[in-house]
Amino acid sequence: MSGTHEVTNQAPPLTGHDPIAGDAALAEACVRHADAATLDSLAGLGALAGSEQAREWGRLADENRPVLRTHDRYGNRIDEVEFHPAWHELMRTAFAHGLAGAPWADPSRHAHVRRAVGYLGWTQVEMGHGCPVTMTYAAVPALRAAPELAAVYEPGLTGTGYAFGLTPPADKPGLVAGMGMTEKQGGSDVRSNTTRAVPNGDGSYALTGHKWFTSAPMSDLFLVLARLPEGVSCFLVPRVLPDGSRNVFRLQRLKDKLGDRANASGEVEFDGTTAWPVGEPGRGVPTIIEMVNSTRLDCVIGSAATIRAALTQALHHARHRWAFGALLVDQPLMQNVLADLAVESEAATALAIRLAAAVDAGETAFLRPAGAAAKFWVCKRAPGVVAEALEVLGGNGYVEESGMPRLYRQAPLNSIWEGSGNVIALDVLRALGRSAESLAAVGAELEAARGADARLDAAVRRLHAELRDPDGLELRARRVAGLLALCLQASLLLRHAPAAVSDTFCATRLGGDWGAVLGTLPAGTPVGRIVERAVVAPI
Repeated sequence: MSGTHEVTNQAPPLTGHDPIAGDAALAEACVRHADAATLDSLAGLGALAGSEQAREWGRLADENRPVLRTHDRYGNRIDEVEFHPAWHELMRTAFAHGLAGAPWADPSRHAHVRRAVGYLGWTQVEMGHGCPVTMTYAAVPALRAAPELAAVYEPGLTGTGYAFGLTPPADKPGLVAGMGMTEKQGGSDVRSNTTRAVPNGDGSYALTGHKWFTSAPMSDLFLVLARLPEGVSCFLVPRVLPDGSRNVFRLQRLKDKLGDRANASGEVEFDGTTAWPVGEPGRGVPTIIEMVNSTRLDCVIGSAATIRAALTQALHHARHRWAFGALLVDQPLMQNVLADLAVESEAATALAIRLAAAVDAGETAFLRPAGAAAKFWVCKRAPGVVAEALEVLGGNGYVEESGMPRLYRQAPLNSIWEGSGNVIALDVLRALGRSAESLAAVGAELEAARGADARLDAAVRRLHAELRDPDGLELRARRVAGLLALCLQASLLLRHAPAAVSDTFCATRLGGDWGAVLGTLPAGTPVGRIVERAVVAPI
């Protein structure tokens, strides 16, 4: 055989690393907001996340999409979704390590930080299965608006077991939750929903209507919105009823999505579907907002994970690929790109884990505006960051085998899910305008870094000036949301990150000494130190 096909100068597979403890920014955030024991408790998950086995699970789950089975061989309606075994391994791992509803039953002070750190590390393997994991986590606080239902379902939602299939909830070691809000005529305007609920006379209701997007339709139970005479209300819809029979839950089709391919999203028809009310009649939106606030937190964590996964791939390639007589990682312009990506990743990580710490501390006044601003900004940054990281790999990054196209397809999702950019930016204004307590909480967070950098001080003044000017405020909502997120990130980095990172962030993101694309850091930036910090250490 001819010897022309000798493979050289290609990066080896990215395995044998720990994306949790081996990521300096994430590990430091975990210890800062929790403690070293919390980080140590995630060692097994981190080792698995960086393994060849997990990488293969992620690939197989993405390449083998879920399949809808509406009927059995005899024509009976079953409305089931089939998944590749790799999907179930991802789900089983996430539940076993407490990344779903477990923190709500964990009495430790740092349960939500632990979960956020684990989620950020583990979902770098494959982001699609993070959707039902997130829904399960987020369903618990919303369901508590109906204590009698919470007593029945919360033990399963906070369990660490995973058992796929439509069986009675009491027989399962853990339950998976989904959500059904969106209808085709309204989208984010859920107050225009037409799905209606009528009482059955026994405390339950019958739902009739169509949901355009139902997240994770294979789940055990769902929180959905339907209309009563009092207005839009929230309901619990189980797939299997207390008597063991299947509820009416007609899966019309699964969505053919740009990314998030391992996860199922579907259209669901309700036709006399049995449901139980959650919260007060006519108060469905405020009730389900409890769930939405938690899912938005995971949008931030998930986007930070996607950014970090792309950065890790880019660093790995650059540290093994030679061009023009030197490793890519040692070439000045490539160092500029990698350092800019690293700064973006560390800022996203720091803010995501700070928000999780606020859940542990019960800082609801802070979470409301800060979580919305972070959701707007970090999720918006993800597609551009991933695109730049993909380009580091050149043509190899455009090939599916590299894993980068999957990250690229996934990157826009969190910016759309749970409220797209305009919805979230306007929500930031509402949170700051309606609550003096929220405004004060955000101000205190920014005040903690006052005087540390003149560029942050100036940015905070600009933020206050924007908020004080009522003329055209809605038109400027994106500007305000983005500026708030940047100020929060800068405050965190100035207090906790190395000077090389925080100074670079302030000089570029706040100071204006930055180009329109990544990789345009100014001369004198300590790019080498920033890149070195960002490398994930091998196990």
